Amino acid sequence: MACNHGHGAGYPKENYGPGAKWIKHLTQNRLGTFEGGHFADVNLSSVLFTHRIDNKEHVKLEVWSAPGLSKPTFEEAMKQKFRPASKGESFGPSSDPKFVGTNHWWKVSVTIPSYWEQYERVQFEFDPGCEAMIFSTDGTPLQGITGGGGGDRRVEYVIPHSIVKTGKHEFVIESSCNGMFGVPWNGDTIAPPDMNRYFGLASADLVVPNMEAWHLLWDFQALRQISESVPGNTALQNKALTTANAIMNVFEKGDVHSLTAARKLAEEVFGEDWAEKGEKVYEEGAEKAQVWGIGHCHIDTAWLWPYRVTQQKVARSWSTQVDLMDRYPEHRFTCSQAQQYKWLEQQYPPLFERVKEKIKAGTFHPVGGSWVENDSNMPSGEALARQFIFGQRYFESRFGARCKTAWLPDSFGLTGALPQLIRLADMDYFFTQKLSWNNSNNFPHSTFNWVGIDGTQVLCHMTPVDTYTAQATVGDVVKGVNNHKNLESSDISLLVFGNGDGGGGPLAKMLENLRRIRATSNKSRDIPPVNMGHSVDEFFDVLAKDSDAGAKLPNWSGELYLEFHRGTYTSHGSIKKGNRKSEILLRDVEIISTFASLFKYHKTDYVYPNEKINDCWEKVLLNQFHDVLPGSAIGMVYDDAEKLYAEVRKDGETLLEEAFKAIFPPSVSLSDPSFKSKKTGTIVGFNTTCFPRRDIVEVPLSGAAQRLKSQVVQTAKNGASGFALLDCSAGGGVAYGTGMYANCKPVSVARVGTDHFVLKNASVQLTIIEGRIASLYDVALDRELIPAGESGGLVIFDDKPNYWDAWDVEIHHLEKFQKLRFENISIAAEGPLRASLKSTVKYGQSTINVVISLDAIPASLKKNSRSFFRFDAEVDWHERHEFLKFELPLNIKNDFATYETQFGHVQRPTHKNTTWDMAKFEVCGHKYADLSEYGYGVAILSESKYGFSCRGNVLRISLLRAATAPDAEQDQGKHEFSWAVMPHQGHFLESDVPIAAILFNSPIHVRLLEDTAEAPLLKTKPAFQLEGAPNVFLETVKRGLDDDFESHDSPSVVLRLYEAYGGHGTVKLKFAEHLSVVKVLITNLLEDKLEELSVYQTEDASSAVKLSFHGFEVKTVKLILGRPSAVPKRESWVTVEKPGF
Repeated sequence: MACNHGHGAGYPKENYGPGAKWIKHLTQNRLGTFEGGHFADVNLSSVLFTHRIDNKEHVKLEVWSAPGLSKPTFEEAMKQKFRPASKGESFGPSSDPKFVGTNHWWKVSVTIPSYWEQYERVQFEFDPGCEAMIFSTDGTPLQGITGGGGGDRRVEYVIPHSIVKTGKHEFVIESSCNGMFGVPWNGDTIAPPDMNRYFGLASADLVVPNMEAWHLLWDFQALRQISESVPGNTALQNKALTTANAIMNVFEKGDVHSLTAARKLAEEVFGEDWAEKGEKVYEEGAEKAQVWGIGHCHIDTAWLWPYRVTQQKVARSWSTQVDLMDRYPEHRFTCSQAQQYKWLEQQYPPLFERVKEKIKAGTFHPVGGSWVENDSNMPSGEALARQFIFGQRYFESRFGARCKTAWLPDSFGLTGALPQLIRLADMDYFFTQKLSWNNSNNFPHSTFNWVGIDGTQVLCHMTPVDTYTAQATVGDVVKGVNNHKNLESSDISLLVFGNGDGGGGPLAKMLENLRRIRATSNKSRDIPPVNMGHSVDEFFDVLAKDSDAGAKLPNWSGELYLEFHRGTYTSHGSIKKGNRKSEILLRDVEIISTFASLFKYHKTDYVYPNEKINDCWEKVLLNQFHDVLPGSAIGMVYDDAEKLYAEVRKDGETLLEEAFKAIFPPSVSLSDPSFKSKKTGTIVGFNTTCFPRRDIVEVPLSGAAQRLKSQVVQTAKNGASGFALLDCSAGGGVAYGTGMYANCKPVSVARVGTDHFVLKNASVQLTIIEGRIASLYDVALDRELIPAGESGGLVIFDDKPNYWDAWDVEIHHLEKFQKLRFENISIAAEGPLRASLKSTVKYGQSTINVVISLDAIPASLKKNSRSFFRFDAEVDWHERHEFLKFELPLNIKNDFATYETQFGHVQRPTHKNTTWDMAKFEVCGHKYADLSEYGYGVAILSESKYGFSCRGNVLRISLLRAATAPDAEQDQGKHEFSWAVMPHQGHFLESDVPIAAILFNSPIHVRLLEDTAEAPLLKTKPAFQLEGAPNVFLETVKRGLDDDFESHDSPSVVLRLYEAYGGHGTVKLKFAEHLSVVKVLITNLLEDKLEELSVYQTEDASSAVKLSFHGFEVKTVKLILGRPSAVPKRESWVTVEKPGF
């Protein structure tokens, strides 16, 4: 027996090899040479296609170019005369001087060689360098095309094998001269568009892809990702790297068998026979996946392209996803924005039906519940409510179900009012991720309870992958766990993958990659398991269950402030103005139309114009998209937006006039051309707010209008107009002219010396010295509000953000500024009702004309209310990268300032104690910003601006910016806007600032009531009265969503109220007996019944219900009406009586 002690049976005795430590990074670097690049003619890329032909025998092309910027339908295009075309031709231009995107239609006929039937796949490769869409010959969209060489490239159209067998195939392509991200100059994404770009047809080839080579490519890419993205020096990471290296060694360009051998090597990482399992790979391994893959396609409704291009992007992207669902059964795709679904329904009906089928099958998943993915900073509370109302009702009407998950992944900050509105819109969940863009602080949570300003919570997930356009890489999956900030509470996360912003969605290679990632996790614990085949709602359902309905999760209270894109509160001022004015106009239209429609019982033929009102709302909601309203889109988007606002203004004013004439038949608006032909009449006003008020209104007196001179208290210097005082202090909707009432002290203006002006009334005084506001003084309290040696007024700041021009203003802009002076000051009006100064400010190439006015009356009828100083500006603006603001240093100290937000207010720091405080150097507010201390405060009221700041004791409102990208002409030209400075006795919470801000934004509607008209509306009993807590505001009066407006059956009136100060309050809602209110319901935003209120009788024979509110609570009250009893011919339909504060 031989003795081998000391010698292992398989271990050699001698070693003559060189031996060396593995230099890992060199192997890692080697992987980059296996696809594309310098070695593309010999590496794996060289064998990706077996055959490629483009001759006219096999590929016949004909083209028709639509004239100008027209976007003909498929049917219209097919009627045109096509010409022969060939690969290599150029098409364009991308636009004319005003608009982007010319469209070209192709008829394609291919003849497929008979022997190609043997191959796994035959496809047509069409690369126009731009976007395109393939149609069947009957007009059904089949899939999108993205040309060029970017990561979103998708140029292959897979020809069904049944067609390959026939040898012939015909189809149609529409190509559009824009890339996935528009046509920016010099390739800079945010640059203004290149108006003259042409695109060349790079390929129109019939090809046979070598699918074994493609599968090996996807294997290799997954292995490389594992080797690069799995953290640490793990066995899996090293195995993936050595396996990828071994594949490179096995591959031989001329040996097809080497492909199979190389793929076999990959099984060492992915598992044996993993590929044969297909989608069933997700059924193996871990029972619970940590990362849930959700296909997604974020399509900006407008951004670097106009709305009409988005309509094409939707069809291209969604048709592609429908195709991928057929090829990858695990694929689940989610998309939001009801507007985009409606466009698809209107313009691509066959595709819409295919989408409906996929929704029914559960593979295509609508989310969001909103009309568009709106900006959430600037829309009013009611507009945000309408986003959800219009969105949810559309989804339910078309697909039979509402959305459960609100979805705003790309909006530039999120108001604290949203959680309440989301829940009131019948949704429990919310997804976002934009705060991953913060440039100062990292947001501390991934999964949490988001608690709104009223205390309502919504289950929120911010994907730790930090994007809604993930590429489904190993790095994305790993980040979904390693970057998760709340693993102690929940260990699951969403992987929202697919190309986006410009559309596209998931690619086949992404779905292939995820299969390999899951196969790897089935074999190794070093990579998180990824799940497929489930919806966003199912993810949140599991999240809610795992977190014990949120009990295990942390809370975040208040707004989700984005520390980025702060310039969007100001960019494109005309759009901000269009939004604010449209919101208020539609509010007024609904109120007056509701009252007018109820007069049908007085034998009028007026019908509530529901469809027209909805059409106006859809336009306003569309323009609230998160790249339109913020001012961060290209110029042609604003051409479209301005047209929409003009249509809303025209239609809204027409609807308002029709409604007014139903309740004031013998009256006309002072702006109506027929006004001049009226011989006699009385000036009256209609108050659409819920507050008693007095207003000073300007009345034309020129020409025939001189007959009204007796009704004005003050005549303008030029005699062309006068000022009348309208009184609506007794409640009701109608205000009548009055003289100087007993406690109304005249206002005065004086010039003291050369450059010293004083505006003064009984309560406040403002002094301008050498063009700056040197004094703001409370006359009644003998208190100076501007610190000694400081002054207020206009100021210009240098505005050069680090990159995102229209989006950003950075904190360093505050370091370089120039204070401007009011110049050429003169007295424009001298009282007794209104005194004013007019001035001119010259700066650079711009002219700023400002009229500063003070009225004799206070801002509201609240006891001790002060008057405000109104600033009306006309600006001819021609600056670049400069920022115009108005500032006021105040003799007031508080660590927090108060800003209006939707259905309430929010407080933000005035100090810089932390980086979180410092980051809020520019913030969003609606109609007011206020700095108060015990006993006193000062507010700035805004009529169309949203940017504010308060640093220390300096309160500012942002007026105009001058960015040059992506719109080279942003804000250039003429602007008109107003703001006001409002001192007030008492802290903000004791003040009338919210009331004054509403009145400032909602001027009384002035009309001429003919002398033949009947008795004033004030003489009849009001239909609605709100008594009790003064902190409860009535926001909306409208008809019910499901009313039958043509019939008289069961009409309903809907009132939306909210608590405005952040505290509790109880009110009594009274309605007159002649309304025949048969039922009163509390509903959600969608007008689903939540509870029925008990109605009781009051002492004056009215009926009433009691409404209790907590801080910032929103309530929707629905009144179900029966047939009213006899009533007078006129009725004051809304009166809100509020006791003093």
